[in-house]
Amino acid sequence: MTGPLTPVRAIALRRMTEADLGEVMRIERAAYAVPWTEGIFRDCLRANYCCLVADRAGRLIGHTVMSVAAGECHILNLCVAPSHQGRGLGRRLLRRTLALARQREADTAFLEVRASNQGAIRLYQAEGFDEIGLRKGYYPSAEPGVDPSRSRREDAVLMARAL
Repeated sequence: MTGPLTPVRAIALRRMTEADLGEVMRIERAAYAVPWTEGIFRDCLRANYCCLVADRAGRLIGHTVMSVAAGECHILNLCVAPSHQGRGLGRRLLRRTLALARQREADTAFLEVRASNQGAIRLYQAEGFDEIGLRKGYYPSAEPGVDPSRSRREDAVLMARAL
């Protein structure tokens, strides 16, 4: 006979605050070789961008940042802690972000994704995004141990979908 099932702790999606930035940076550094800076997140909060975090029992496990203007939204950052990837959280964050864009009367969503990030590209395609272009040399290289200012740069796939 097996023991009682451990209940799955709920994941709450809520607005990001400045108090969250320490944990947001922990996730950024764990997930990306070239993470955003805390200053970029602060600027996004000050600009009143749509900034969400995924909170599981008081511990952050993901976040997203989106701007909305002139009927368009731009997903600027969508990040899930490596220990929680592959469980549908990225899809959930994306869907909530797009729902908020619709509430703010956006009719088109745009994003860039590293050309090497095939998992993210598959997610975005499954959620209705199409490739509409390529931004050459958009991202600093993610080569481990290489100073991003001295490394090769990586292309970004530009994707869009109607809302």
